[in-house]
Amino acid sequence: MSASQVIYAGWMEIPNSVAIHDAQIRTEEAALAALVDQYAGALYRVAFSVLRNPADAEDAVQETFLRVLRHRDTLDEVRDPRVWLIRIVWNIVLDRKRRAKTRPETDDVAELARVLPANGLSAEDRAAAAQHHAHVLDCVEKLPEKERAVMQLSAFEELSSVEIAVVLGITESSVRSRLFRARNLMAGLLDHSRSSHSRSSR
Repeated sequence: MSASQVIYAGWMEIPNSVAIHDAQIRTEEAALAALVDQYAGALYRVAFSVLRNPADAEDAVQETFLRVLRHRDTLDEVRDPRVWLIRIVWNIVLDRKRRAKTRPETDDVAELARVLPANGLSAEDRAAAAQHHAHVLDCVEKLPEKERAVMQLSAFEELSSVEIAVVLGITESSVRSRLFRARNLMAGLLDHSRSSHSRSSR
C-alpha cells in the first residue's frame, strides 16, 4: 500500500454513523482520494522541512486531510489545490513548531532521502544528496523566522513568489525582498560552513 493510500485509509476511519448513499458524497470522496494521491508527497516534504521528524510530519499531513475532509463541500471553490493544501499544512506545522517539541529532530540519511526525488540516482548519490539536504536544512534553521519561511517554501517546494504570498498571507513584494535577504544569508552560512569544514579536514 502506498503512503498516500495509508494516509487516505487512516483519515477515512473517522466515525460516521450516516451511511453514504448519496452520489455527490461519493464524488467528493473520490476527489479527496485524488488530492491525497497527488499531493501527499509534497505536503510531507513541507512538513518535514519544518518539523524535521518523520512521525510529526506524517501526523501533520494526516491532520491536513482531516481538515479537508471536514470542509469537503467547499472543494469546488478551490482554484489551486496544491497551494491551498500547502497553506493548510504550513499553518499546522507552524502551530506544532511553536509547541514544546515532543520528538527529537532527525538527520537520518534514509529518512532525508525519502523527501528527495529519485531522478535515477544511485544509492550512493542519494545518500550524498540526503546529507547535503540535511546540511542545507541546518543552515535554513539559522535564518531569521521571516526569511526562513520563504526559503523553505521556495527551495523545498519550489513555490513561486505569488504562491508563497498566498501561503503566508503577505504581499508578493515582501516575499521577493525576504527571498533576496534569505539567499544572501544562506550564501554566507554555506560559505562559512565550507570554510570550517576545509580547516577541520586539514
